[in-house]
Amino acid sequence: QVQPVESGGGLVRPGGSLRLSCAASDSLFSSYAVGWFRQAPGKEREFVASISWGGTYTYYSDSVKGRFTISRDNADYTVYLQMNSLKFDDTAVYYCAAAMTVNDFDMGSWGQGTQVTVSS
Repeated sequence: QVQPVESGGGLVRPGGSLRLSCAASDSLFSSYAVGWFRQAPGKEREFVASISWGGTYTYYSDSVKGRFTISRDNADYTVYLQMNSLKFDDTAVYYCAAAMTVNDFDMGSWGQGTQVTVSS
């Protein structure tokens, strides 16, 4: 199984933007669907966005639709999450997961997470 690693988190003001990266060193990563999830303090983990292995299909939660964009560069074994118009409620640890399909993330490989804090 591939081992994804997240990066790009940080502190941002409301309305600002961040781009998260999920990368792996294994070329097999390009054959996996990748999802972004987040977990805020005291809350359960929730789905944010996912992308099929070829990038043809993307899915978003209602809470981020229109503000976040998931994309991938299979030549660099990297999946991105562009986050715009950030809100206080977007504060969470963001995780990426790689799996055979977009329905299999629970059984996939997960990264360690990257903290995103939206604060004024």
